[in-house]
Amino acid sequence: MSALLEIRDLSVSYGKVEAVRNVSLEIDEGQIVTIIGANGAGKTTMLAALMGLLPSQGRVSYQGRTLDDVDVEDRVAAGLCLVPERRELFADMSVEDNILLGGYTYRHNKALMRESFEIVYDRFPRLRERRRQVVGTLSGGERQMLAIGRALMARPRLLMLDEPSLGLAPLIVREIFRIIASLRDLGVSILLVEQNARAALETADVGYVLETGEFSLSGKASDLLHDPRVAETYLGGHT
Repeated sequence: MSALLEIRDLSVSYGKVEAVRNVSLEIDEGQIVTIIGANGAGKTTMLAALMGLLPSQGRVSYQGRTLDDVDVEDRVAAGLCLVPERRELFADMSVEDNILLGGYTYRHNKALMRESFEIVYDRFPRLRERRRQVVGTLSGGERQMLAIGRALMARPRLLMLDEPSLGLAPLIVREIFRIIASLRDLGVSILLVEQNARAALETADVGYVLETGEFSLSGKASDLLHDPRVAETYLGGHT
């Protein structure tokens, strides 16, 4: 059986600067795969290329189909979704209106829209409580829940998360990663980009270490968690 997402020799450049060089990875159905690395390693660039937001070279296949010449909206319609690092919510709109935007591709199907709302609200009861609240008044953790909930409205098969723990308190970080792990119950596979290497590797099945645009290590997340090289660079020297 082919992988849900297969990347072969992906390279992404900004002008003459090559930000990602010849990276390859696979994600199977139901897997959580994480990419860890320092700020500026190329993690966000890689996700943007996979979403079709940046031009790239190499081969990217999703559900056995090449993504060459597939635009962003069609990638979303096919079940490939990105929650960006800055979340990109509409601060002056209500929680519910932000969630509604996630179902844009099937906006004329009211039954499917209602069903999707219930999936999101069942997963995030706090969003149900705050559905009429203006987004600009939410806490950082609530905004991250909203960003994930809005993406779930698109009914993704593969959800790409860019730094979901960024700027959050430790207690909220644990809750966010618990939520991420639980998304498998909905049949969602996850590609997780994170600077919080410990939390990411404790959550994921497979991990990749990205350094200056190239993968330097990869393997079972549990093995990387106890790898001395990973511990020294990303875990403060402790496994």
